[in-house]
Amino acid sequence: MRQLIIRDIMLDQEQLDGTVIDGNVFLSLSDFARACGQPHDWVIALVEHSILEKNDSAPEHWQFVGEELARTRRAWRLQRDFDASLAAVALMLDLLDEVKQLRAQVALHIR
Repeated sequence: MRQLIIRDIMLDQEQLDGTVIDGNVFLSLSDFARACGQPHDWVIALVEHSILEKNDSAPEHWQFVGEELARTRRAWRLQRDFDASLAAVALMLDLLDEVKQLRAQVALHIR
């Protein structure tokens, strides 16, 4: 049984949207787009720009997990905040991932 819980939270007069997804749940393209608050075409474009990776070329067979939801929301924020193309967003995400990985390696060597 799939369960999506979408809640609106008011915090200091600002509305925050949150989606709680079980890590073991797989979402279809339609469910994933709805959870992201974005149109299907935008999610498909993320796959075309390798922001999200899918092995199957047919979007109707794609399945998404919660981890990808966080990456997708990060991509949307980068695109919105910097008015960036998806190609630029893909590069920014790759660089952010690399920085995170390097910081983890440094933290291991410091201990």
